[in-house]
Amino acid sequence: MCSRYFLYFLCCVTSSIFLTQLLRNFFIVLATSFALTSPLAAFATGHSKKHVVQQIRTLPFGPQAEMAQLANAISQNQELPAAWVRRHLSHARRVQGLEKLVMPPPTSSPKNWAAYQARFIEPRRIQAGVQFWQTHREALERAQNTYGVPAELVVGVIGVETFYGQHMGKYKVLDVLTTLALHFPPEHPRAQERQAFFKSELGYFLKMVHAQPKGQPTITGSYAGAMGWPQFMPSSWSRFAVDFDGDGRIDLLKNPVDAIGSVANYFKAFGWQTGMPTHYPVRFDESKLDKSTLLAPDILPSFSADSMRDKGVLLEAEAQQHKGNLALVELFNGTDAPSYVVGTENFYVVTRYNWSSYYALAVIELGAAIASEINNAR
Repeated sequence: MCSRYFLYFLCCVTSSIFLTQLLRNFFIVLATSFALTSPLAAFATGHSKKHVVQQIRTLPFGPQAEMAQLANAISQNQELPAAWVRRHLSHARRVQGLEKLVMPPPTSSPKNWAAYQARFIEPRRIQAGVQFWQTHREALERAQNTYGVPAELVVGVIGVETFYGQHMGKYKVLDVLTTLALHFPPEHPRAQERQAFFKSELGYFLKMVHAQPKGQPTITGSYAGAMGWPQFMPSSWSRFAVDFDGDGRIDLLKNPVDAIGSVANYFKAFGWQTGMPTHYPVRFDESKLDKSTLLAPDILPSFSADSMRDKGVLLEAEAQQHKGNLALVELFNGTDAPSYVVGTENFYVVTRYNWSSYYALAVIELGAAIASEINNAR
C-alpha cells in the first residue's frame, strides 16, 4: 500500500516538474518574442534594438564577385592594402535576421514619450549613473572644463546608450557592417542612402582595425555596428574619439575615461554652446496658436522667442530672453495628448548623437536626475 502511494506521489511530482518546466519555457519564448517585436523596443532610438538579446545566427556570404568589388572600393577609399582588406572581409559572415532589425517600426506602433521616459529615467539606471559619476568625477569635471559640455549630459548619454557599460552589444561588428553593406533591405524607405552609409562605415571600421595592434580580439557592438561605452559608429570613432586619459591610445571598448572625453568632444564638434539651456517648458495661447507653422521645421530651431509668442507660444521669463532660435518639439504619448517643450540650439545638438527628440530628452532628463542625486548627497 505504501509503495502504491509513494509511486502515485512520485508521478505527481514528476508531472509537476514537467509542467513547471514547460510553462517556464513558454514564458521565455513569449518574453523573447516581445523583446523582438515590442513597439517600444523598435522605437526607442533606433538604438534600443541593440539591447535585444537573441541567438545570433550567421551564414557564409554568397557570390564572391560582390565581396571582391566591395573590398576594392574600401581599399581605394580608405587607402588600405587591397590584399589585407580582402583577407579580413573573407572572415565576415552574413547575420540572419538583421534586415528586419534595421527596418523602421510599423506605423501601427505609435510613438510614446511616457513609455520611453519610464524606460530610461528609472531608479536602477539613476543609481548606476550616480556610481559612474562618483567613480569618474575627475574625468567628468575635466571634460566639462575642456569642452564646455556639462558632466550631466555626458553621464546621461552613456547611461542611455549602454547602461554604463553593461549593454554594449554582442554582434560582431565586421559581420553586421558587411551584411548591411551588401544586403540592406531594399524595401526600407531610405534603402540606397542607408546602404551607402553602411558601406562607408565598414570602410572606417576596417581602417580602425588596421591601425590596431596585432592580436586585437574580435570587436562586438550593436546590431548596427555601434561600439563601446558611448556606442560610436566607426566614422564617429575616427572623427571624435579622443585619448582622454593620455595613455597613448584611444579605447572606447574598455576605457570609460576615453568615452567621457569622446562624448564631450562629439557635442563640442557639433556646436554645443556652453551655458545655454537645452529646452524650456511651454504653454499655449489657443486663440493665437499656429501649431502647423511652428511644427513645420520639425526640431530645427527656426523661430525667435518673439516670433513664437506671436504664434501663440507662452514662454517663461528666461525663455523670453533667449537670443538664439527655438523649435517647438512635439512628443507623442500613444493615444494620449502629446507633450511639448521648446528646444534650443543645444537641444538640436543633442539630437545629432541620435536623430530623435525622444532620445535627446531622455538623455537630458536622465543626466538631470543623476545630477540631482549627486547634489543632494553633498
